[in-house]
Amino acid sequence: MAKLSILLCIAIAFMLSFTLREVVAHTGTATFYTPPYVPSACNGYQKDGVMIAAASDAIWDDGAACGRKYKVKCTGATNQSPHPCRGKKYVVVKVVDYCPSGCEGTIDLSQEAFASIADPDAGKIKISFHQNMTSPLRICVEIWQWVSLASLTFEVNPMYVDDK
Repeated sequence: MAKLSILLCIAIAFMLSFTLREVVAHTGTATFYTPPYVPSACNGYQKDGVMIAAASDAIWDDGAACGRKYKVKCTGATNQSPHPCRGKKYVVVKVVDYCPSGCEGTIDLSQEAFASIADPDAGKIKISFHQNMTSPLRICVEIWQWVSLASLTFEVNPMYVDDK
């Protein structure tokens, strides 16, 4: 029975992994902002590192974007910069702030995040991005571990209490 449950979970995770990837790909633009990165709209004065971003109205979702992670890839120039993309193929950032109306990009990356995928002199780049969700297989494994632990039974031996 346990083997059947594991196989079913893996099959569902496998199917979900294909459908989720196709649904969440988006295109837009990215700019960057410079330190200090606190306070932020999501976490106040909590420091969240430097691989962070501010969300524009396009993805802010009335603050629901706080804490979401996005995988951002530079796809090209928005201006005369001939080859703005460089460095890593993509960067994963956590949304910790709001980029108010008039924001120049879909996502306003921290200076460090922007520089890891593009030349900062470009200022603004074309991007593809999607929410970086936990893989269905990993979720399946975590659920399986939780169910396995929850199903354990413990034999409790009564204790003799001497209440002198």
